[in-house]
Amino acid sequence: MLDAIRWDSDLIRRYDLAGPRYTSYPTAVQFHGQVGTFDLFHALRDSRKAQRPLSLYVHVPFCANICYYCACNKVITKDRGRAQPYLQRLEQEIQLIACHLDPAQTVEQLHFGGGTPTFLSHDELRQLMAHLRKHLNLLNDDSGDYGIEIDPREADWSTMGLLRELGFNRVSIGLQDLDPAVQRAVNRLQSLEETRAVIDAARTLQFRSINIDLIYGLPKQTPDNFARTVEEVISLQPDRLSVFNYAHLPERFMPQRRINSSELPSPAHKLEMLQRTIEQLTAAGYRYIGMDHFALPDDELAIAQEEHTLQRNFQGYTTHGHCDLIGLGVSAISQIGDLYCQNSSDLTAYQNSLASAQLATSRGLVCNADDRLRRAVIQQLICNFKLEFAEIEQQFNIDFQGYFGALWPQLQSMAEDGLIRLERERIEVLPAGRLLVRSVCMAFDAYLEQQNRQRFSRVI
Repeated sequence: MLDAIRWDSDLIRRYDLAGPRYTSYPTAVQFHGQVGTFDLFHALRDSRKAQRPLSLYVHVPFCANICYYCACNKVITKDRGRAQPYLQRLEQEIQLIACHLDPAQTVEQLHFGGGTPTFLSHDELRQLMAHLRKHLNLLNDDSGDYGIEIDPREADWSTMGLLRELGFNRVSIGLQDLDPAVQRAVNRLQSLEETRAVIDAARTLQFRSINIDLIYGLPKQTPDNFARTVEEVISLQPDRLSVFNYAHLPERFMPQRRINSSELPSPAHKLEMLQRTIEQLTAAGYRYIGMDHFALPDDELAIAQEEHTLQRNFQGYTTHGHCDLIGLGVSAISQIGDLYCQNSSDLTAYQNSLASAQLATSRGLVCNADDRLRRAVIQQLICNFKLEFAEIEQQFNIDFQGYFGALWPQLQSMAEDGLIRLERERIEVLPAGRLLVRSVCMAFDAYLEQQNRQRFSRVI
């Protein structure tokens, strides 16, 4: 793993295409309205019979302030009272789902995302966690991975103490950039001191893991000022870092229309930012996990990657891919066995469904045999940077080269370009190709030709 990543400008120029992030395969673009509540109940029954452990995602959509770059499903409001009716419906959803699960199914992983989960008051957070513990089998011994997204402007020492008391042991902190001019351009003013205070609290309270999110490609960013942000972040010593490429899609995400596109860095400057960030993080001892993610060598993600047990789902890279993922709240996505399903993304529609004692499932997909096969291939490539054909052949009873014969010229071309090593028994993504692993995965995506590439961000 020492040579886990190598910068190759020529390869990047050729393979830096727009494409999916593969938090699932098939991707959410393929979801359709023919999947509904009946399919979800059927999948939950199978989960119950198999006694599979659970991963829960809880979506809290509210934010007090708008960040112009944001592409999340959120509701901007200063009215804290809007949370209470939402929590009532969320609690109904928890009860309805829990009826179809076995109390013995443990919740190994829990994640609160948003929006801003700490938009909720302390009493509301207590109320929600008490309801989850009442109806689902949450662990009480601090052995689960229970994480929450934190906006340091919405959290203080007492908030961090409450979260630890409620059972959270991981935090993910949105930072994006520390330069004041960049922060003003995206309407997110957040000082280093605010961020450091939350991290100090997390360490004192013995949270197990701290993740920091950064974004490169924002307005008014330059390679030099972003390098200073990265330097400051390294000094905070987070266990994990997510360094995302900002995708400017104002036609899809209304808040992005407030960004002055003339202030966005050039593609060349974006590449320089990423290259310098990789150099800085590597020099500081971080490992490149893949797909924007870095971790210290003793982090669970880095260890799982070395042991070839790393997986990927809607929560990103995970060590809990063996769990059934249940999404709760507006727009939340579940992955239960071969079913993907998503709640309505409209807050009113979500609340109205549950007010009628109906789940808010609005669309989804049931994987077929080809989906399952390609999903396994993409998982191996994106998590381990290698694929042993024999494993896939044994699991799915196919001849790999025969099944994917039409792809072979494309794979050979990638091998000639130095993106991958293609052998009779395996594919290995080379150090110069690891930044571009999405491009390798795209070769195995049966749906990509039908899709509008403008829906996706570029690989880098």
